[in-house]
Order: sequence, then C-alpha cells, then structure tokens
Amino acid sequence: MKTKFWLIIPFISVCLLSFAQDSVKVIKGQVSDYYIPVYKTMLLHGVVTNNQGVALKDVRVMIKNGAASACTDAHGAYHLEVVDNDTAFVFYYPHMKWLVKARLPKQLTLNAVLQPEGPQQPILRKAAQPTVWYDPAHYTPHTYCNPLDISYNFEYYNHSDNHNVACRSTADPMILVYKGEYYLFSTNQSGFFVSKNLANWKFYYSGFQRKYNDDDQCAPAALAIGDTLLMIGSTYDNLPVWYSTHPKDERWKHLCETALLPHWDPDLFLDTDGKLYLYYGSSNEYPLMGVEYNRSTFRPESIIYNTISLHPDIHGWERFGMNNDDSVTLKPFAEGSFMTKHNGKYYLQYAAPGTEFKVYADGTYVSDHPLGPFVYQKHNPFSYKPGGFVRGAGHGGTFEDLFGNYWHIATCMLSLREKFERRIGLYPAGFDKDGILYANTAFGDYPTRIPQGREDHIKGNFTGWMLLSLHKKVWASSTDSIYVPGNAADENMRTFWAAKSNKPGEWFCMDLGSVDRINALQINYYDYKADQYGRAMDLYHQYKIYASDDAIHWWLVVDKSDNDLDVPHDYVELKAPLYARYLKIINLHMPTGNFALMDFRVFGKGNGEIPHSVYNFMAKRDPHDRRNVMFSWTLTKGAYGYNIYYGIAPDKCYNCITVYGANDYDMRGLDKNTTYYAYIKALGESGVSPQTAPVKME
Repeated sequence: MKTKFWLIIPFISVCLLSFAQDSVKVIKGQVSDYYIPVYKTMLLHGVVTNNQGVALKDVRVMIKNGAASACTDAHGAYHLEVVDNDTAFVFYYPHMKWLVKARLPKQLTLNAVLQPEGPQQPILRKAAQPTVWYDPAHYTPHTYCNPLDISYNFEYYNHSDNHNVACRSTADPMILVYKGEYYLFSTNQSGFFVSKNLANWKFYYSGFQRKYNDDDQCAPAALAIGDTLLMIGSTYDNLPVWYSTHPKDERWKHLCETALLPHWDPDLFLDTDGKLYLYYGSSNEYPLMGVEYNRSTFRPESIIYNTISLHPDIHGWERFGMNNDDSVTLKPFAEGSFMTKHNGKYYLQYAAPGTEFKVYADGTYVSDHPLGPFVYQKHNPFSYKPGGFVRGAGHGGTFEDLFGNYWHIATCMLSLREKFERRIGLYPAGFDKDGILYANTAFGDYPTRIPQGREDHIKGNFTGWMLLSLHKKVWASSTDSIYVPGNAADENMRTFWAAKSNKPGEWFCMDLGSVDRINALQINYYDYKADQYGRAMDLYHQYKIYASDDAIHWWLVVDKSDNDLDVPHDYVELKAPLYARYLKIINLHMPTGNFALMDFRVFGKGNGEIPHSVYNFMAKRDPHDRRNVMFSWTLTKGAYGYNIYYGIAPDKCYNCITVYGANDYDMRGLDKNTTYYAYIKALGESGVSPQTAPVKME
C-alpha cells in the first residue's frame, strides 16, 4: 500500500486586521510577520520667515518624534506629509532659535517666524571649587551615615509591584573581607561594591540577569576561600555556582553548572576545620534549613537539618505587621540565614517578620555545632531599629573588620512607592562578656565614626553630632503637587519634597533658627518621576551648597558641580566646623526625575542647654499579652526626640527605639517569658540628657 503525501507550498498572504490603529499584517512564508500601521496621511504646508518678514530657504521642518521632514524653497514655503497623531513640529535654521510648534492645526497651515539666536556661550567645564569645609580632590571622611550612600540600582522594568514606578532598591546585604578590602553584595545590583574603609564604596559591574524582568541575583551569598571568591544566588531553577579570582575585572566562571538544592536566601559558611555549610530558607510555612556541602562538588555531604522556626506566640517581634500588629493578613516570614562563629559557638542569625515593615529585625539562635541543635538567645532580636529616619534592621550579616571589630549590615525599610523599595544600614556590633550577640543601632542614622583600631561597640561609634534640621523653616524654588518643602525636614524617609522640574537652578533653603555649629550634611534624594529601570553607568548628581547668616549674603560651602558619581544619599563630612544659620542647596544635575529630597539633614551642635533627664518614664507591660508594653514619659524642654533603651538586664539594654514628636510608644516586640529593663534619654540640639534609672518590666 502506497502512502500519499501532500506537498504544501509556502505562500505570502496579506490580510487586513482590526487593531487600535488600522494596520496590515504581512505573513512571509509563515516564518516571520510584520505589522505595518496604516494611517490617514495629510499635507501640512506653510511659510517660514525671519523676524523681518524675509522668506528663509532651506529651513528644515521636522516632526518632533518621527523621521519625516521637509525643506523650505526660495519663497520660504514647505510641504510636509503628516498623519493625525503627529502633534509637534520643529523648525531649524542655522543661527536661529529652534522653534517648536506643539499641535497640528485643523486647517493644515502652519507658518513660522524664526528669531535670531544671538551669541552662543561655550559650554565650560570647570573643576569644582575647594572650600575651607570641603575639597572634592582631597576628601577623606572619618565618619559615615546611614542609609549607606551607594549607587542603589533601579528596579528592573516590570519587576516591582507597581509596574509603572521607577525606584531604587536593594536589600539582603552581606559584607566580607577579600584581599584586604570590604566587598558588599546585595539584591539585584548587577554587581557589587568595594570599600577600603566602610565609608566610600565603589561599584563594580557583574551582572547575571538573563531576561529584562528577571532578578539579577536575589539575596546573593559570597565566600572567600584563599584567593578565590565564590558566589551563589537565590534559586529554585538551578543557577550555577560562580567563582572568580579577579572579580573587579567583571569576569566570572562556573564552578558547577547547577546548585543542586533549591534554596532561597542562601548563606555559605566555611568553618575553621575547613568544612563548608549552606544555610537557607524564606517562608512563612516552613523552617530554615542547613546542610554540609562538599567544597569541590558543591553537593550535599549530610542530611538536611531544620534549623529555625518562628514562634510569634512567644516572641512578639516575630509577629507580622508594621508594628507587629497584624495577625490576619499573613503569617510572619523566617528568612535571611547567616552564620557567625565566635569563641567556639555558632550564631545562626535569621530575619522576621517581613522586609516591608519598620520592625524588620534579625534574631539569633546559638549552638555548639554548626548544624545544631540551636537554642534561642535570650537577647532577641539583636538587630532592631523600628524608629528614626532609617527604620528596619533585618536580613543582614555580621562580619569582622580589618581591626577585629564586629559589624552588622542590614536591610532598611522604605516601602513607599512599592513594597520592596529598601535601603541598607551598617551598625557596630559585637559579643559581650557573656557571649551575647548585639548590634548597636542607637544613633544608627546619625554620623558614625569609621574604625581606626579596636573599639568598644557597646558604647557605640556615635560622634555626638546632633540633628539640627528637624522641623525647621524651609522654602524652595518650586513645589510639585502635594510634595511640600516641609517634607524634607521631618526625619521621615517615606515623605519627600519635589520641585516642578529637574532643571539647574531649582533650590531648597533651610533656616536653622540660629547660628549653629555644623559638622556634616546628608542630602537624601528621592526618585520622583524617574524614568530609569536597571543599572546605568551615566547616573550622577551635581549640586552646590551655600551658607549664610542673614539669607542675603551667601558663601560657598560644598561644590559638587563636576561630580560624576551616583550619590542618592550623599553624606558630606565637613573638614572644619561651619557656623551658619541658613543653608541652601542648588540643583545642577539630576540623574533622572525631578529634583526631590526625602530629607536635607544637618548635623552638629546647637547653642542651647543640654536637656535634663526625662521625668516620669514608665513601662507598662500588658497583663493580657506580655509581648506588648506601653512606654510613656513627660515631654522634656529643649528635646526634639528620645531614645528608649531596653534589654534583658540593666547593663544589657542593647536595643534602642528612637521617637520623635511624641511622649509615648506602643512596643509589641517583647518575648512573653522574659523579664526586661528599660531607660530613656532625651535628644536635644546641644546634646543628650543623662539616662533615667532603669525600670523593670516583669
């Protein structure tokens, strides 16, 4: 029996389809297709003259956003084929001002009169002027200020909750020492940052993004073994394990093609005996996990152990919600494993309850063995910052600096325009004499000293420079919509002032109220009306800052007119104290979007008295839910804010809550079965009050 075959001959067909605009779909051999829009064409005509009425020949008439153009004849006349959605037209002639007509006239006649351009000033590139207070060519700061001033990447297109919003973000950071420098890795940065001093960070491109709306690397983990740097990312799709011996050269190879275990929020830990471990997990249903890994094959060597589960019914700080107050929406998340070994003990750190909350924090369990069993540390969370300008201190990592001091790098909540909009904070940390892991977040968003040797991080690295800018009188060159100037002086990262444009010359001015000593400034930009998605290497900010005693006579303090760095949270430590009442920042260049400021923060010392000790400080624990406590006190004259310290003993009040503009605080992060102690200090522009006597919370 013979089988018949039909020969199908390729053909070309043209058919009309109905779209929002009429178009023709051309199918060529059923291999590729093209959409050719069909528009109604019209002929636009007119005459172009100069301001004396003389016809101009060879004027180029162009559609502003298109390819069509025409030239005028000897009579100044032109004819240009247009379509109904062409709405802007440009007229160009040498030495005449560009002219833009913004609409298509119904009668299809568009005449134009061009004006002389006048003498053109050459574009001059001047070096920024050094001043007594700031020299850009010789800037060697001894302090830094959170949030860290790094070039935060813009989220990728179609990646955020609100697909039309362009905003910066990173989170889930870790720092390690490699070849004598600090390497900072964090989520979706298309690379990493390197510093010699924990203050100045340089970006190095190392992107692994495969599709435009994919993650680059979410919560990456890195590990230095000898001269080799290893890196893995969060994956349920078998990403490779990368390695490099020269990561600054932007080249990486695959140690193995797939990471065998599906893992999210990974952490790699190399023990002192040479064994390698992987810790991972991010879930509100399942525990965090750990496993021993083979260093050569990156395959498991042991069974997989469950390491940590949440117990929000006991640990108040693990409860979901902005203030641990949401028991309805979702269960809390356990995530962000990170292992630190100290004095033979293994401290497995974890984050809860959610990255979008001000109470996002890190806790720790302790064991004598790398895979447990683990015991909950009595002082928890150990990294906690629910108040102040920067809020949240979760999903991070603890590391030693080059002098042997411990630090904790953590995620800061912003979550203004979309849930995963975040920043990074760096805090002094350590282990006390009893082996308790702590992070010192008191004054964690104020100028902090860079380490120069071994330090006592329980005392902290605060410079003593107080906040001078809170709720001061401010005004600006313009205001766009509801984003008023006062928003840039309210110590709130989730509000901002925005000018109507990004043009050079937009400005923001502040009256401190008196001539004060100024030691540092922090310019916190916001990405209002930004149009950037993902990493670009041509983003930078330029500005100048002036000072005055009378708002009439001004002198230059900081000149960043030739800055080429992206500095979204630019922190400037002044070389010498500045004494002034008024400050003005003038925009010269924005990387994208309008000139907008979260806060223009000023640090130094005021002229008044240091506030006295706070009166009537009380801590009333809820008898029905011992996870909750209400702090209250009497407002103190001359205080703009308060720091509440609490902990598990009078000498172990390691956690701090900063409060502005209130005399109470509803805290819902206690452990049900733990006795606590607390005291308070008042914050004034001239200094910090003595602490109150600790009160006991049984």
